[in-house]
Amino acid sequence: MQRSQPINQTTPPDAAPSSGAAEKAALRVSPATAAARGGDTIIELRRVSKSFGRQRVLDDIDLKIERGRNTVIIGRSGEGKSVLLKHIVGLLRPDRGEVYFEGRRVDQLSERAWAPIRRQISFVFQLNALFDSLSVGDNVAFSLMENRRAHGLSRRQILEIVERCLAIVGLRGFEDKRPAELSGGEKKRVALARAIALQPPPKVILYDEPTAGLDPQRSDVINKLIRHLQRTVHVTGVIVTHDMRSAAEVGDRVLMLEKGAFVADGTPEELMRSTHEGVRRFVKGEAAPEDMRAIV
Repeated sequence: MQRSQPINQTTPPDAAPSSGAAEKAALRVSPATAAARGGDTIIELRRVSKSFGRQRVLDDIDLKIERGRNTVIIGRSGEGKSVLLKHIVGLLRPDRGEVYFEGRRVDQLSERAWAPIRRQISFVFQLNALFDSLSVGDNVAFSLMENRRAHGLSRRQILEIVERCLAIVGLRGFEDKRPAELSGGEKKRVALARAIALQPPPKVILYDEPTAGLDPQRSDVINKLIRHLQRTVHVTGVIVTHDMRSAAEVGDRVLMLEKGAFVADGTPEELMRSTHEGVRRFVKGEAAPEDMRAIV
């Protein structure tokens, strides 16, 4: 297997400065691949329902994710946003309905059949899911090392991929650091580097609350990195967030999930102008009457 070749890219906003071609390198996606990754539906949910006990979390959800675009899912805590992401990657199966990836139904696949599909989807967890016992470099390389024989990669090639991915997120030279030595924002960036370290590069990245727990400046770095990855790796993003500023910056399309169903679907600007009471309160950060009654 040939080594993945780097191309030069500008350093992402607020990332560490770099000098030289190696430090500026990004993951190569050919023009033909980039064109193929734009415009059509890559993920589809058809009438998906999911309950936990008596609680219906998803209620006949229909959703089409367009290739190459960032789709943001907003909503209050407990409304099923993360549950929806887990259906996309096969960590949960629907009680009813169908899930498709690139036109192929996947919700009924065995775990073995799911494996090659999951290698095309990266998941950035809310709490980063870094291994404290491993260095930053080993965290980024984890999936590559686990599947090294399947990829036909040498250790040297894996080290070069790790270096490139860390450079993309502005963490050049952090390979030997431990997660305990990093700030919250740096941990998020390591998680992003790990997400794009798949070979070949992922077609989809699922982001679960990517700015949770970060101050506004560090959140802005993560938002800009999400857009940077969309442009340079031509990846499709599905982002779950409570942060309307983040939704407005990274989202091409924003949907709001409420009581198991979508109650809004449009551009960030359209949701900000929505007259739906639940949407209006959420995007403006206003407490709902039932919440106020509960604390009075």
